[in-house]
Amino acid sequence: MDSGGNNLFFSAQTNDLSSNVTTYVTAPISWATNIFHFIVLTYCATNTAIYLDGVLATNGPGVTAYPGWNVLTNGFFIGSDSTGIYQAHGLFNSLATYNYPLDSTDIQTIYNWEAYIYEIAPWSKGSENIASASSKPSTNFVTPDVITGAGNLQSVGQVSIPVYGTNQYQVWVTNVTAQALSNGTVNIKFAIEGGLAGYYYDVFATAALQSPITNAVWAWMGQGTNSGIYLLNIPSTAAFLILGTPLDSDNDGLTDAYELLVSHTNPNVNDSNLDGILDGWEILLGLNPQISNLTTPSQRSNYGYTPADWLNGVTGIRSGSITNDAEGNVLQVSQ
Repeated sequence: MDSGGNNLFFSAQTNDLSSNVTTYVTAPISWATNIFHFIVLTYCATNTAIYLDGVLATNGPGVTAYPGWNVLTNGFFIGSDSTGIYQAHGLFNSLATYNYPLDSTDIQTIYNWEAYIYEIAPWSKGSENIASASSKPSTNFVTPDVITGAGNLQSVGQVSIPVYGTNQYQVWVTNVTAQALSNGTVNIKFAIEGGLAGYYYDVFATAALQSPITNAVWAWMGQGTNSGIYLLNIPSTAAFLILGTPLDSDNDGLTDAYELLVSHTNPNVNDSNLDGILDGWEILLGLNPQISNLTTPSQRSNYGYTPADWLNGVTGIRSGSITNDAEGNVLQVSQ
């Protein structure tokens, strides 16, 4: 790849290094970060070719220069040169070599096998396409009900004969159908059964499962009720859904399901980072409930003192200077 990241190229030198580098084939690229790409290089004595994502990008003349044994004995390097100075900051996987040039049909087939797995991987933007819906939190109480509302769920009716659970926590999704749309999104229709009337149940979605499931990147889709039928549009060709119950073991305003799947906080401790702010209020205030605001300078105000213990400055999220009188009393604070 060139230094600007705009071209891929394949080149070689003669065995005795007597000739300049010969570039056989070059393919222009324009890639965004965190997107999977499938690269294939084929070469022989009569032809060279680069395929990108299963499709022929460009071809060139046959190879006439091959590395000598003094080079081959050093092996080869992926992601950098032999010194490690020139690096490609990316993730490489599924490297395969063949002792014959693959044809276009084989390349397209392998791409079809591989692409789906990586497009839904957590580090791919395929999984980032599923974003959490906006909630309508209630802040009328000391402990707010933080994640609430219909979110992205569209109510389309009720089941004719409701089925209830033995308690409010026995709940499940049923009668699921999926319809792929021309714009690449999918409409998922389903019903919520079980549980009890009057309770709200969270719907979460992810584009890639992991083990355990709490390691996956989950997004909150919205809340539904017992016997409700809902339509959900997912901007991904692959998605997994799970229901969460209203259980909030630590009374911090976040359900156990939300803490385990989305915020990755401790559902049994209402102040996971021990900074004095409930996890629910941290989410409401846009803070990170996993990081203590007390020990993070950028999340606090830090007051400076003179040798005589007079306040003389403020840094951090509130910065400024302090004007003192002759006795050290604060006269003015500028921010």
